[in-house]
Amino acid sequence: MQPQVARMIRLRAVVTKTGVARSTIYDWLNPKSPRYDDSFPKQRRLGQQSVGWLESEIDEWLLQRKEVINPILSGRFDDDE
Repeated sequence: MQPQVARMIRLRAVVTKTGVARSTIYDWLNPKSPRYDDSFPKQRRLGQQSVGWLESEIDEWLLQRKEVINPILSGRFDDDE
């Protein structure tokens, strides 16, 4: 079995994977934004002027979101009515 290699992806790839605008991603990262999402993976500094995200963290976040969003979109709620 091969060891798993941590792959860093840049903002453009994060935008493509998530399907949201770069401004939304930065809102999710900004604690002062009303759209702040503390579950969204944090960026990591790659150099003085570049950042990236671990692809595995983005993929995991997307899977967690799918578990939350799919029941809502399909009308399956856990109501206690």
